[in-house]
Amino acid sequence: MSSTPGTTPSSSAWATGGTMFAGVLMLVVGIFGIFEGIAGIAEDEVYTRVGNYTFEFDLTAWGWIHLIVGILVVVTGAAILKGAKAGRIAGIVLAALSVIAHFMWLPYQPLWSIIAIGIGVFVIWALCNDVPDTEAARTRP
Repeated sequence: MSSTPGTTPSSSAWATGGTMFAGVLMLVVGIFGIFEGIAGIAEDEVYTRVGNYTFEFDLTAWGWIHLIVGILVVVTGAAILKGAKAGRIAGIVLAALSVIAHFMWLPYQPLWSIIAIGIGVFVIWALCNDVPDTEAARTRP
């Protein structure tokens, strides 16, 4: 099996480019999460409930959740862009938490929540499929 320079059989150009894109997406989604959190904490009239939902929290509690997760996602996105292995692992965990939080956030912002869930799934895929050069070098014969 031939591979392009810089890739290994377990790493593809899609996954490598996807990791860089995942880091950028995490920065952007984290910043949006910070803004969502600030709006929720301020108890603005920005959010209205679309319907009844099983997972009901106070809007201020949701604001703090989004603010804290947003800050962590921004820091993790920056670590991914720097190439830190711990950043990739934290990125997978935080993307999964973000997907769960946005699922529970559906009654307040349905369209954005669905988009954020899709972004989170892509980030998880990209971070799980890309093998960093140091790990790839160890697995080569």
